[in-house]
Amino acid sequence: MIIYEFKVKGKDRQYRAIDDAIRTSQFIQNKCLRFWMDNKGTSLNRYDLNKHCAVLAAEFPFADELNSMARQSAAERAWSAIARFYDNCKKKVKGKKGFPQFKRHCRSVEYKTSGWKLSTTRKAITFSDKKEIGTLKLKGTYDLNYYDIKQIKRVRLVRRADGYYAQFAVDIDLKVEKVPTGQVVGIDLGLKYFIADDKGNVEQSPQFYRKSLKQLNRANRKKSKKYDPKKKKAQQPQSTNYHKAKIRYARKHLRVSRQRKEYCKRVAYSVIQSNDLVAYEDLNVKGLVRNRHLAKSISDAGWSTFRSWLEYLGHKYGSVTVAVPPHNTSQNCSNCGQKVKKSLSTRTHVCPHCGFVEDRDVNAAINILTRGLRTVGHTGTYAWGDLPSWAIGANLSSNGESTNQESPSL
Repeated sequence: MIIYEFKVKGKDRQYRAIDDAIRTSQFIQNKCLRFWMDNKGTSLNRYDLNKHCAVLAAEFPFADELNSMARQSAAERAWSAIARFYDNCKKKVKGKKGFPQFKRHCRSVEYKTSGWKLSTTRKAITFSDKKEIGTLKLKGTYDLNYYDIKQIKRVRLVRRADGYYAQFAVDIDLKVEKVPTGQVVGIDLGLKYFIADDKGNVEQSPQFYRKSLKQLNRANRKKSKKYDPKKKKAQQPQSTNYHKAKIRYARKHLRVSRQRKEYCKRVAYSVIQSNDLVAYEDLNVKGLVRNRHLAKSISDAGWSTFRSWLEYLGHKYGSVTVAVPPHNTSQNCSNCGQKVKKSLSTRTHVCPHCGFVEDRDVNAAINILTRGLRTVGHTGTYAWGDLPSWAIGANLSSNGESTNQESPSL
């Protein structure tokens, strides 16, 4: 499964119709979640939620305007959150189990195999449900003529700060044969260096968020100056200038996010093309960002984004990717195996037992490669403990993000 994304062009009336469809999808998702909460002790399953969509369509006229399969997709989103909660309970995950929450800011609506139709040139798409979205032009570099209509399993409309996008989930097992290089590599993710490998090569951390922080703070201050708390208390809408400033601020954040994503994609592609086996740390990023001193730097590094691209491109080009436990990879000496304790501020590994001297991150990369070669038979450990979307289908979160999304430059 692969995701192709296009920017859509339409009229203001059509954009308002897309917003209405997104709100309706969010409403159905929340109603299905409430239905599960009210019947939690029974043997409720995903098919019961799909049946409940028909009840909602009969009760609410605006819900009936949305395509029936789009309503089912909203119910599936609710059930995916419920199933994830059940799985965490069965696995006895430490801490919060992720009890499903009601959605307030959904940014996408998903259609399955009905409710839409591509033009003969595949450069426009028409939505035929009662939301009256109509025909939207597709702007992008990919050509959908290479694929049969039956291969397109889902179509999503996504709202972002700089406009609206259409995503096509194409059912294809995209694999490319690569000439074996005979090289293996262990990489260590860090804050000083983005990655460091076992051969001593390092990639500097770009720090896109840190470099854009001054512009982001300035845009945030301008937005705050146009905010009127009196209107908030009176439950009145904010001014048009406030909403314009809010969009400008969101666009700057979107630009930083895209910079980080393209950088991670480029580095991951280079690593996969140069090596037949890649070993890396199985980091618990969600736990690491709880450190309030390093949370901003860790989030700016984009470790999870890099890992998801590394695994996807490894599957695509036939390279083996191995996630190894990160315990003591920085502390142990890669030459003699003895443990050498050091703080985060100590950037050079000096072993008092064998005299081995190396950069801290390079030493960790050597240990990671050694562990990866020992456990090479245990592959397929993915970033969030589940199979990625290209392996199990293409379910999209309500914010419209997709890990294996190959988007054109717009």
